[in-house]
Amino acid sequence: MRRHVEFQRLHNFRDLGGYRTRDGRTVRWRRLYRSDSLAKLQGQDWEDFLALGVRTVIDLRYPWEIEAKGRIPEAEGIAYANLSVEHRPYDQAEIAPGLDPWRYLADRYAEVALDGAAELRRALELIADGSAPQVFHCASGKDRTGLLAALVLALLGVDEDDIAADFALTELATERLIADWREANPARTLNWPGYGRAPEVVIRLFLAELAATYGSVDAYAVGHLGVDEALLSRLRAQLLD
Repeated sequence: MRRHVEFQRLHNFRDLGGYRTRDGRTVRWRRLYRSDSLAKLQGQDWEDFLALGVRTVIDLRYPWEIEAKGRIPEAEGIAYANLSVEHRPYDQAEIAPGLDPWRYLADRYAEVALDGAAELRRALELIADGSAPQVFHCASGKDRTGLLAALVLALLGVDEDDIAADFALTELATERLIADWREANPARTLNWPGYGRAPEVVIRLFLAELAATYGSVDAYAVGHLGVDEALLSRLRAQLLD
């Protein structure tokens, strides 16, 4: 099974299947995908996407991003949900080059985990209640998408090393993400050298922050997101073999 799904315009579309859990089960292939913005789908990419049989799309971007950049085309049989998990916008191109970039990103993730409780819980509910392939995405498929992917994998019982390795696979798309930014912003200068990067340390810092604050990812989900054991059981039943 292939983790990366190739498209012409999408750079970061990946299958979350295949990871082993601590109790010996495996995340199902071809059930849950993560991606950069599906607004870029057109032509053969659109046909290839439809062939995956995706029935639920979770768009984690701000409504103003969707207004400016578009959304996935409407199609019969595909449910669409906009769950804007981030509540404090910032411009990554303008992050000060002198800041510790990975600590800075981990702190922004912590803000999303705090502020976006309702949206994150709803995303988990949609994933847990889906019986067909699903995909969630943001703009680059890196930060908001990476955070949700880490939460899902952690709640399924996947080890942190695998979660961190999955997060860092975005590094394979960094050059193309930068090229997209430059094409979309010809009059601007990309000031932050960490743009498009996703080293393992970022998600490890974020997971450590959750553990320090709440005790564990599961405790965070229950105590802050309001997730109950029934939802966790449905999530695991849907996604684990």
